[in-house]
Amino acid sequence: MKIVVLAGGTSTERDVSIVSGTMVCRALREKGHQALLVDVFCGVEVPQVDEELFLEEYDVEQAAAYMRSFNGRLKEIQDGRREFFGPNVLALCQYADMVFLALHGANGEDGKIQAAFDLFGIRYTGTGYLSSAIAMDKALTKQFFREHQVPTPAGVTLVRGQGSTDPEAYGMKLPLVVKPCCGGSSVGVFIAHTEQEYKEALEQAFSYEEELVVEEYISGREFSVGVVNGKAYPVIEIAPIEGFYDYTNKYKAGSTVETCPALLDEKKTLEMQKYAEQGTAALGIETYCRLDFMMTEDGRIYCLEANTLPGMTPTSLLPQEAQVLGMDFAALCDHLVEISMKKYEALADEEAEA
Repeated sequence: MKIVVLAGGTSTERDVSIVSGTMVCRALREKGHQALLVDVFCGVEVPQVDEELFLEEYDVEQAAAYMRSFNGRLKEIQDGRREFFGPNVLALCQYADMVFLALHGANGEDGKIQAAFDLFGIRYTGTGYLSSAIAMDKALTKQFFREHQVPTPAGVTLVRGQGSTDPEAYGMKLPLVVKPCCGGSSVGVFIAHTEQEYKEALEQAFSYEEELVVEEYISGREFSVGVVNGKAYPVIEIAPIEGFYDYTNKYKAGSTVETCPALLDEKKTLEMQKYAEQGTAALGIETYCRLDFMMTEDGRIYCLEANTLPGMTPTSLLPQEAQVLGMDFAALCDHLVEISMKKYEALADEEAEA
């Protein structure tokens, strides 16, 4: 199958996306696919988009290095053009059988690219534009969770310059979690234990976005559950050696202890998996995603958020869960392509019957 692995972009998670894309591209080629790694924003220079491009010898590491060569010039490129998609990106994606979205964060995980691809008739992995947009917005996600009886921490949405930022005005008290509404990889997330920390957290979080979520701090154990084709994968526990599961602890080797399957009794495992499946359904997410949880010392479970394009390296959480089921990284990547293609085949069957 001809597959474009789309990565990079302009979000704060660009570097993580390049790593995911590199690993996915290598894995898909290992499974026999004609996969190319392409930067969604910086694009790629090719003589022409045709069959030969996918058939010729390909160096994934060289493609990743080419993507990284733009890292210091993104602002300059943005200032110099109006369109988002880089050179040859749309032509390559339209020519391919499938686009594997290895993007993370804004302009990738927020539904904008999915909506554009729907208009262009481009097939892609993962869920559609609407569920992507809802899941990217942490305030909307909390509303959907509450309406569908998925337990989630109490919280409030703050907009810069509008209304009070005093937590007591909303019936909340320290400690509190402050995070951008639409950020990813825990970028801009702060835990405030004192009034001074809360003030500083607001200031720093507002430097990322105009809208924030402030929610009660849940003390306890951290977990994550992947959901693929509506079915929950094994629960994985994440135990940061220091602090919480922030950007550094997510991507710095040796900073967390990850245990899969998590050391939970069967009842708690099934309960968390049930909430993961309910949360996925509540947000309308198709094909695959990963949901993050906290569990208090007395066993209360809270769903924090959903990730519609979770990290995809062999040591990322979803691949670790798949490994427990006997599915190695390359097989997981191949499976995600397969179920995404089946989604389009089902849609085509429905349209033919209409």
